[in-house]
Amino acid sequence: MPHETPDGQDGRMLRSSVAPTDPISVLSKAVGRGTRAEQLAAAIDSRIREQNLEPGAPIGTLASFRGETGFAYSTVSEAVRLLRDRGVLEIRQGRGGGLFVAERSPAVRLRHTLLSVAEEAPVVADAIELRDHLEILIDTAAARHRSRADIADLGAHLKRMESAPDWDTFLRANWALHERIATIVPNGLARSVYIGTLGPLHGTATEFDNERDAAGYRTERFHIHVELVDAISAGDVAAVHAAVVRHNTPA
Repeated sequence: MPHETPDGQDGRMLRSSVAPTDPISVLSKAVGRGTRAEQLAAAIDSRIREQNLEPGAPIGTLASFRGETGFAYSTVSEAVRLLRDRGVLEIRQGRGGGLFVAERSPAVRLRHTLLSVAEEAPVVADAIELRDHLEILIDTAAARHRSRADIADLGAHLKRMESAPDWDTFLRANWALHERIATIVPNGLARSVYIGTLGPLHGTATEFDNERDAAGYRTERFHIHVELVDAISAGDVAAVHAAVVRHNTPA
C-alpha cells in the first residue's frame, strides 16, 4: 500500500509505487534550488521533454499530480501556474479537461531544444550560429548601456581569463565574460535567448596538434576579448562592430 507523508514535514512526499527514474519521483531526493513548487514545475517540464510530448498531449490533472507526489494542493497549483505562465502547460476546464502540453512559442521551443539535446554536435553548431548572429546586437547594446560597475566587472572577467591555469578554465571564463556582457542588455528576450545559446557551448573543447598551437590560439582569443571589452567600455559602437567581426571569424 503506498505510503504518504504530509506535505510540509520534510518538503517531499511521494507514493512508493512511482518509478524511481521518473523525474517527479527523483524530486523526492532532490535538494535543488527554489521552492517545492518550482522544483515540481522543473520536474514536470523535464518529463515533457524526456517523453518528447507533443502540443495537446495530456500530462495529468491537479489531482493526479497530488496523488503522484503527495504535495499539497497549493504546491501543485503553484507549479502548474508557473508552467502555464511559461507557455509549457495549457489548462482546460470542464469534461475531458486537465493539463495539456501547450503549443509552444518559438522562444519556448528554443529553450526545450537547447535543454534536451545540448550534447548533440548539430545543436552545438546551431547554437554557435545563433550566438554569432546575436553577438552584434548584444555587444552594441552593452556598449550603449554599460555602467562603471559593468566596466569594472568586465575587466575582472578578463583578468580571470588571462590567469586561467588551463584551457578548460580559460574557456569557462570566456563564457562567463559573454554572459556578463549580456546581463547589461535591457532587451530581456534577446538577453535570455543569447544566454541560452551558451548552454550547449559549455561542453565543447578545441583540439590542438601541439601545445604551441594551443598557446597561440589562446593568446589570440584573449586579445580579441580585450578589444571587445575595451570597445564596450568606451561606448564605441563602430569599434564593437570591428571586434565582433574578429571574434566571429574562425581562426
